[in-house]
Amino acid sequence: MTSSRNNPGADASCIAERLAAVRALMAQRGYDALFVPRADEYLGEYLPQRNERLRWLSGFTGSAGMLLVLADTAALFVDGRYTEQARRQCDAGLFSLHHLIDAPPATWLAANLVRGARAACDPRLHSCRWFDAAAAALEKAGVELVADADNLVDRCWRERPPLAPSPALLLDETYSGESSVDKRARIGAAVAAAGCDAALLFAPDSVSWLLNLRGTQIPQLPALLGHALLQADGQATLFCDSSRMPAGFAAHVGPGVEVRAEAALADAFAACRGRRVLFDESGANAWMRQQLRAAGALVVAGEDPVALPKACKNSSELAGARAAHLRDAQAVVRFLAWLDGEVAAGRLHDEAVLADYLLQLRRQGEHFHACSFDTISAAGANAAMAHYNHLNGTPAPLPMDSVYLCDSGGQYLDGTTDITRCVAIGDPGAEVRRLFTLVLKGHIALDSARFPPGTTGMQLDTLARQYLWSEGFDFDHGTGHGVGAFLSVHEGPQRIARNSDVALRPGMIVSNEPGYYRDGAFGMRCENLLVVRAVEQAGERPMLCFEALTLVPFDTRLLDLSLLRPDELAWLDAYHRRVARALGPLLEPADAAWLERATRPLAA
Repeated sequence: MTSSRNNPGADASCIAERLAAVRALMAQRGYDALFVPRADEYLGEYLPQRNERLRWLSGFTGSAGMLLVLADTAALFVDGRYTEQARRQCDAGLFSLHHLIDAPPATWLAANLVRGARAACDPRLHSCRWFDAAAAALEKAGVELVADADNLVDRCWRERPPLAPSPALLLDETYSGESSVDKRARIGAAVAAAGCDAALLFAPDSVSWLLNLRGTQIPQLPALLGHALLQADGQATLFCDSSRMPAGFAAHVGPGVEVRAEAALADAFAACRGRRVLFDESGANAWMRQQLRAAGALVVAGEDPVALPKACKNSSELAGARAAHLRDAQAVVRFLAWLDGEVAAGRLHDEAVLADYLLQLRRQGEHFHACSFDTISAAGANAAMAHYNHLNGTPAPLPMDSVYLCDSGGQYLDGTTDITRCVAIGDPGAEVRRLFTLVLKGHIALDSARFPPGTTGMQLDTLARQYLWSEGFDFDHGTGHGVGAFLSVHEGPQRIARNSDVALRPGMIVSNEPGYYRDGAFGMRCENLLVVRAVEQAGERPMLCFEALTLVPFDTRLLDLSLLRPDELAWLDAYHRRVARALGPLLEPADAAWLERATRPLAA
């Protein structure tokens, strides 16, 4: 997320004026409704400021959502992570609030428009699957979905920020572990095996991984914004601003790579006439498919051929991840030691001061590039919003006898980190300790899992929820997401969630982050990053397990030890011994002393 200070003048009167301007343009074009997603033409989670259309039109700053603008009303759809945030940020007189999953926007719109109505969307901002599903749902109600790539919001946004020019980074093979030439040959062979002549690589992180490039336009997502057309013989065309390619680019990527402007996509598609082009309909936008079909290409629906190889990290990428996590852990432990000292001295800083100090410590680490997302620095009741951002309002000070939640991460040249730790500020009370212990029990259960190849994230998700469920509690987000190698902190296709059918494979990195949130009171989450690896001695069948990459102690002051079984206490003590051994020698004496206290054994 980004700060509301980057959305100047977003008060109710200003938002009302913007809505009026969009509605006037809708009327000119004969549209009864307009879909405005929190997305841009790359369909990524992190957007340049110029593409924050939903924020500009509504004031909502969350990372997921959809706005429907009608002639006399507007409906905002968000998931459970952002319900409270949307209530705070969006004027109830201008917007009605709905659940993105329970009441899908297209279904809602079909019930709220008359037959013969026309609803517009920019096909560059929606995946093919969304477009097809929305068109079908509206068609049943007699409503036409119109694809209009001349974006109405852009037409009304007179002070739309420019896209800052920034050079690409050439990622050394020390970190990537494989040359672009070899990657392109390997993925090209997979394209050929799928019976296709070429593949459209839509996702910027797929393109960046394939060419061993990284971008700097969006600090949290170091992917080069662009697309690529990969031929079955391994040759590729990169569609990107060529002026962003640094010296040494040609030698870095090797032979067989041409760079063309994104505006040249139509011409390149024309050369695909009669050829079979592999196309990921769940990840690519609907406009791309329209253009390919119009050019006479034979669009073959299939998975992004880069996604799975990218997710299964090689030995160099895993070595980098371990090194990055060790460096990151030093910063986080120094931060936690400092925070305890400040609270003990009665200095209860606000959320912004805490986030800024943690960033300062991370910046001291080798190979640091940027945060992997905006730090969630949440004091007291603010932690009840799972994706709270202190920059969206006035940062709150730490209240005594509460829980402070800090979810943060770093982008390093050799890896991407993501960690959540909760800290007791005074005595948060028995109820908080009970719930935190239930959350940690779920975290331990997932971390300890052994499972055969072919096991999906959906099959493992229940392990992290079982103890909360037993007491009538749950959390409204997935248990784990994939993580890239100096790429997206939210990487697919691997996940641990109720609807994830992708099998976990060795080398995949996923998060383990069960939580609990009580509106207006407190929130908590226990997050480590894990790598999937083979069990050395599995018995009759091969087995996989998790290895924790994150090396930071949990706050034992938040535990109700009576709720932990002996094996769970043993797990926690073993994890803390590992943390102490790895970090103790790397810390200054005062921080090492704090770590020694934080990792003392709990088992009798």
